[in-house]
Amino acid sequence: MNLGSKRCDIKAGLQVAIVLKEDQRTGKLTTGIVKDILTKSPSHPHGIKVRLESGAVGRVKDILPADSRPQP
Repeated sequence: MNLGSKRCDIKAGLQVAIVLKEDQRTGKLTTGIVKDILTKSPSHPHGIKVRLESGAVGRVKDILPADSRPQP
């Protein structure tokens, strides 16, 4: 299982890399901060679906370290 496939590992405020629906074929990652967790089940083989603070929706492919956040 990848890092983004278990709901218990995902929390609002985490910096993550997601794949948007339109980028599933290419695998292009989009990074951002989790605003909402949309998947209700405890796990999903393709990643937990989230909404980022930017409004982008996709499945989590990686959880990024806290120190990778851009500084204001």
